[in-house]
Amino acid sequence: MTPGRGIQDAKLNILLIEDNPGDARLIREMLSEVKTTTVNLEYAETLQAGLERLGEGGIDVVLLDLSLPDSEGFETFLKVQEETQELPIIVLTGLDDETLAVKAVQKGAQDYLVKGKIEGSLLVRAARYAIERQRMMDVMRTLSLVDELTDLYNRRGFLTIAEHHLKLSRRTKKGLLVFYADVDNFKRINNTLGHHQGDLVLIEIANVLKETFREADLISRIGGDEFVVLAMEVQKDSTEILLDRLQDKLKSRNAEGKRCCKLSMSVGVAYYDPERPRSIDELLQQADELMYEHKRSKQKSQVI
Repeated sequence: MTPGRGIQDAKLNILLIEDNPGDARLIREMLSEVKTTTVNLEYAETLQAGLERLGEGGIDVVLLDLSLPDSEGFETFLKVQEETQELPIIVLTGLDDETLAVKAVQKGAQDYLVKGKIEGSLLVRAARYAIERQRMMDVMRTLSLVDELTDLYNRRGFLTIAEHHLKLSRRTKKGLLVFYADVDNFKRINNTLGHHQGDLVLIEIANVLKETFREADLISRIGGDEFVVLAMEVQKDSTEILLDRLQDKLKSRNAEGKRCCKLSMSVGVAYYDPERPRSIDELLQQADELMYEHKRSKQKSQVI
């Protein structure tokens, strides 16, 4: 969904995931009769085809039948929601089941419409409202998931989104790397140079991480001077490449004119193998322990 898309926009891009050609034709005819809105309706007959189309982008709202050849019942909704959390989903089904409707809405569906009890203008209005509600939810979610100082995800944001990517990794069989990083000597920076300078260091570290990792990777400040990055669709042997890139970025920053202090980080890395799944807490614990090993080894070498 395009950020900021409002309820008054004149065009709707709708993806209908429906295996009944007759129902699909009827919905297309109903929407064509609505003169106040231009509707671009795309149609997928299976869940897999629908998910593939959603992966291409450009869709504003999903109309979803829960009974498909390759997925049945409430699991159908959950699979679509897992794939595309930012898009509003309207459940469109022949089952006039109030219990199922309430369950779907509780789990995040924006509406639940029953075939045979709708007409074109009602469907367009439901789509408009679904988009607006989703937009407001996204705004509220962003406010609670983002660290104000660095504009990275906070701990809550990281844990929320990381769970989604672990599920995606298990399905795609592509590994993940978790980098747990701590700013070296941060307490001393705060105590000797002041908290304002400490904040500037955190902002610079955040920018270094953004330059090091891809936009698709999940970068977060989970508290104080601790940062976590979830690097997606990578192999275990990518660890050294990414660590070297991080060190190069830190060196470049430190070489930029006169600085108040040297930017330095201790880092631990844990690999998520989709064939041997672990929880995000287990990955964080392993990466955290490795980070402290790295920090101790640096402190020991400085003493020697």
